[in-house]
Amino acid sequence: MGDRKTSSSRPTKSNTPTGRSSRKLGGRTGGFGPHGPPKDPERERRADTPRREKPEPDRPVLRKRGERSTTPKPKRAPATNQPPRRRKRRPAEEVTEQIIETAGRRGPYFLNELEAAADAYANDRDREAVRRLRPLRVAMPQIAAIRELLGLGQYRLGNYRAASAELKAFFELTDSVEQHPVLMDCARAQRRWRRVGALWEELSANPTTPEIMYEGRIVAAGALGDQGRFDEAIALLERKAAPVRKPKIYHLRLWYALADLHERAGNFAAARILFRRVKRFDKFFVDVDTRLSMLH
Repeated sequence: MGDRKTSSSRPTKSNTPTGRSSRKLGGRTGGFGPHGPPKDPERERRADTPRREKPEPDRPVLRKRGERSTTPKPKRAPATNQPPRRRKRRPAEEVTEQIIETAGRRGPYFLNELEAAADAYANDRDREAVRRLRPLRVAMPQIAAIRELLGLGQYRLGNYRAASAELKAFFELTDSVEQHPVLMDCARAQRRWRRVGALWEELSANPTTPEIMYEGRIVAAGALGDQGRFDEAIALLERKAAPVRKPKIYHLRLWYALADLHERAGNFAAARILFRRVKRFDKFFVDVDTRLSMLH
């Protein structure tokens, strides 16, 4: 689903074709997964189909992981008027060997395409990334890194069913649960509540890094909240909501998601306490200042 910095951006350490984070896990609202709440109804469309204008989300998007933040990102601005220099992302050595072994003479071409796709994804050119990755997936469906990156690109575009198919294949090829929070959020966007629960159980039974576990917990709680099961959602997050002296970004996201659930459930005093806690450590975290002012 590295601290996946600023309040609106969070890197998650996962092994991608680029050897860098495959997900930028940023804040999210109401417990939505890495890219915030779904803005369109579930749909299947090609990634190069023109995007329809999307309405503003009901709740602010906390964003990373690629999912487009509504908050400014001053850190990304170049120091001068010159455009920032970007190094090309190179596939990890293991992936390089797999592609050369599988593709033979076409290996160098496929590697260049994978590098270009990874660079496009890293710089938020998601349609380009998906367009470049599709032929690679057809030619080398057994390469987990391609399935993973294609799934994440589809997820950012809101193609939740297509993203689920790719990330399910990634799990089957690797037995890795690191993208389970994204899979859970895809299921949540499609209102597949049982699927969200099953994935959360699977993730809980195979614990991994704290950041990924927190991400999964936030999405699971958000899905319960979407069903109006606020008591269960709040209880799920409160298990990990204790104050800490030096919180990581995933602590802030969980506190924010819990505050949001309390507010939606009508527990305004509890929401204020949690929003204040977030603001104490990061006063620019998403819209925490606005949320607090609305509760006074």
